Amino acid sequence: MPDKTEEFYKKLKSQLEDTALWPTTYLYKFIVKTDAVKIKQVEGIFNNMGAVINTKASKNGKYTSVSINVRMKNPDAVILKYKEVAEKVEGVISL
Repeated sequence: MPDKTEEFYKKLKSQLEDTALWPTTYLYKFIVKTDAVKIKQVEGIFNNMGAVINTKASKNGKYTSVSINVRMKNPDAVILKYKEVAEKVEGVISL
């Protein structure tokens, strides 16, 4: 994994530890090209977790944002999900 990506996750973990009491509800946001398969891939990663998932197409319909509210047990669990999405869904943008 590139150093910049590792550094990003290290910084995110520190911020999450400082700003929330765990476990807590966490909001993930992803952007994918509007493609039912890609959207289902993102949703599937959070399957059986009690997640509330909302999708919204961009103005021109080319991209879809996927917002996921889900209870996570700690910052490491949050980061694992980000990595899983990045690994399994081609071209996803994590916000």
